[in-house]
Amino acid sequence: MSVRKIIVGLKRVIDYNVRVRVRPDGSGVETDGVKMSINPFDEIALEEALRIKEQGKADEIIVLSIGASESQQQLRTGLAMGADRAVLIETSENLDPLSITKVFQKIISQENPNLVILGKQAIDNDNNQTGQMLAALLEWPQATFASKISLNDTKAEVIREVDAGLETIEINLPAIITVDLRLNEPRYVKLPDIMKAKKKPLDVIAFGDLDITPNDAIKILNTEPPEQRQKGIMVDNVPALIKELENKGLI
Repeated sequence: MSVRKIIVGLKRVIDYNVRVRVRPDGSGVETDGVKMSINPFDEIALEEALRIKEQGKADEIIVLSIGASESQQQLRTGLAMGADRAVLIETSENLDPLSITKVFQKIISQENPNLVILGKQAIDNDNNQTGQMLAALLEWPQATFASKISLNDTKAEVIREVDAGLETIEINLPAIITVDLRLNEPRYVKLPDIMKAKKKPLDVIAFGDLDITPNDAIKILNTEPPEQRQKGIMVDNVPALIKELENKGLI
């Protein structure tokens, strides 16, 4: 049995190569004039969905993003990589993970996918919550931190990275899978694919049309950069190193 439809979440984040700067008033990080890209974990999730489709185990891949209209740029990149359709839930609000999860739940109920693949977390907030909460709301099986995915009939075998090493589990479809960095290496987007992506459908839906009340239980009060690292010291020999470690209470 092939996976008929796969939904992949794509989040717009500051590119991982960019040095993040905090706004002077502490209200957040500076995004004006900053290069934005697809969250790296989400890019890996899309690559895996594309490979599943290329194996003949999926018919359609839908990329879904939640955010401002500028997120269309990342969705177009996803379409250029090979996704078939894109959906943007447009909002200027900074939604919490539970509200984002409810958006996914609403779209999944409309699209009826057999598989949802998400990045394990976003590099801007590192919450690592959406996949787990989505599985709970849908009452679907879940496999998190996947480093290898194998589909077989109505099941998925997933090797996941845990503290003790690698764990292999088998889950029934439909299911939620969140992916880790070592799952694959995303493909490069070629210019002809970028041109083709402009003709692929991208639906924009206002967040207000989904009848979801944002959860205001989480508020960011202030943002500040980490303390500047202190300069290290040089020692001439091993006894001096041991002495310094003793002075700092490390040994």
